[in-house]
Amino acid sequence: MDQAIIIRPAREADAAGVAAVYAPYVRDTAVSFEAEPPSATVMAERIAGTLATHPWLVADRSGEIVGYAYAGKHSQRAAYRWTADVTVYVGAQVRREGIGRSLYGVLLAALREQGFRSAFAEIVLPNPGSSRLHEAMGFKHIGTHMDIGFKLGRWHDIAYWRLGLSHGDAAPQEPIPFATFQCSPAFDTVLARIAEASETFGR
Repeated sequence: MDQAIIIRPAREADAAGVAAVYAPYVRDTAVSFEAEPPSATVMAERIAGTLATHPWLVADRSGEIVGYAYAGKHSQRAAYRWTADVTVYVGAQVRREGIGRSLYGVLLAALREQGFRSAFAEIVLPNPGSSRLHEAMGFKHIGTHMDIGFKLGRWHDIAYWRLGLSHGDAAPQEPIPFATFQCSPAFDTVLARIAEASETFGR
């Protein structure tokens, strides 16, 4: 790959690029159960609504968004606040270049530093590429819901995956909001560590 890719927090101005990455997944596949690709305006609202508490990251190649990953609340109920749902999408033109792994590397490291306990991912089946990625990142398959969604003329199952981010029985500290964490030296350390591990995409 000729151009360097930078992993960084998303901005509302990235919404059109994020929407462009996501649209084919919605329009052409069952990877997402949304029926219509969201507009840039809707995506900007989602980004803004996430960043206060959870990471939303983009893979930026010379100003072009080629992938993104984000975390969000598993549930609105208070006792779930140490649990996050995570998602990653990569543009078709850069698949198999390690970008999804790098996005997840930063995302999961940030969640650990923020004080989250568990990360959960949902994978619409069949999706062997996503299953391999989650296995590589340490997720464990914990179950499957059968016939949970109907799209593109057929029923689909969803597999559920979990990654433990912390351990122990002690009462946890409150998770650090991402708006606070991204301004800290700890987040700079996470970015530097992942950049060093992924110095060249596609190797």
